[in-house]
Amino acid sequence: MGFSQALSGLNAAKANLDTLGNNIANSQTVGFKASNTLFADVFANADVGLGTQVSSVLQNFSEGNLEATNRELDLAVSGEGFFRMQQNGETVYSRNGQLTMDAEGYLTNAQGARLMGYGLNDANNPFSEVVAGGQPEVLRVPSAAMPAQATNEINAVYNLDASIVDSGSANPTPLETATVENDAGGTQPINYHYSNSFTTFDSLGTARNVTVYYQKTGVNEWQGNVALDGRINDSTTAGTDDNQFTLQFNSSGALTNVTPASAGGTNNATDFTFTQDQLGGEAENLNTEFRLAGTTQFSNDSTASSLTQNGYTAGTLVGIEIEDDGNITRNFSNEQSQSAGQIALANFRNPEGLKSAGDNAWTETAASGGELVGAPGTGVLGGITAGAVETSNVDMASELVDMIVAQRAYQANSQTIKVEDEILQSAVNLR
Repeated sequence: MGFSQALSGLNAAKANLDTLGNNIANSQTVGFKASNTLFADVFANADVGLGTQVSSVLQNFSEGNLEATNRELDLAVSGEGFFRMQQNGETVYSRNGQLTMDAEGYLTNAQGARLMGYGLNDANNPFSEVVAGGQPEVLRVPSAAMPAQATNEINAVYNLDASIVDSGSANPTPLETATVENDAGGTQPINYHYSNSFTTFDSLGTARNVTVYYQKTGVNEWQGNVALDGRINDSTTAGTDDNQFTLQFNSSGALTNVTPASAGGTNNATDFTFTQDQLGGEAENLNTEFRLAGTTQFSNDSTASSLTQNGYTAGTLVGIEIEDDGNITRNFSNEQSQSAGQIALANFRNPEGLKSAGDNAWTETAASGGELVGAPGTGVLGGITAGAVETSNVDMASELVDMIVAQRAYQANSQTIKVEDEILQSAVNLR
């Protein structure tokens, strides 16, 4: 009976050494989770046990340290959750975020597993919106160049100097004069008290210089004239700027009305238009809503406090960035950005029930429960840290101490066999 007990102890110690050796071997494996060997005693309706057995090998899913790599495609999960990946048609889960982008634009690990998440609404349109919270799919970063977008919205906030005296009053403030082209090919003057220039883009991505000339024409009233590349639009009435508009202020200096009003119904906004012919015959008509909400008339110098426009030229893909919320952002040479998808994370009620599949991956089991999928940083899911990896959670000092203990247990069980052998030998030698 003693031999079987000692043999079970030897086998248990060997299994424990195997687990410790595997932990130590993977101490430098990114995202690796150390394991512990659990034992149970064996009884069979006897007062003395029959030895021991390995009841389970349990993985420790505590978080490893994050180590900076300064490589954009090295990712780490800061908190709970696993990367959801597809490998050989099967969904697997990993904490190893050492990724590369292959020739087709898929984000893959060293084993060829592809990262999954929330993709674009239209697979045929690389500039459609991301379907956040939809069915996770294999993520692909399109390499398509971003087409140009014509400016159709400008938001500007000015202060126009209230101390300026309009030309209809006594002692008016002197006007300045600019010379612009007209549709007839000639030139004509525009009088103004303040002017402001900025860049817009036509449908071909060509940068166009817009200048707005402001003249105070009455009490709390200003007139604006818009010129594009030094040319006004006078296609309706020769010599009269079709893009002329009027601003009216109240006695507190707040903008109350802009006429003609924007066709889009935006408050304190107007529209200006330049035709295809006026743009040189190639680009489409430039129709832009000019929003002036927040513009004031105070006795300070006339100035533009903010101005934004939504047009841009065409651009090629120059790189990607991955945000804390898992958004994969494409950066283009025209200084624009566009999302290519969002990484999805998965978590389980019992991560210790996952089955190790090798290649830094686990698979779902009945013991782990079903996956809980979501965007990084939501619920119990951690965030994504780019430029870093999660190191193995193996505690080398602890493993070496445990190895000594396991070795001593192995030696002690072998001594039990030796003693049993000596007792049997004594029994055999009885005369």
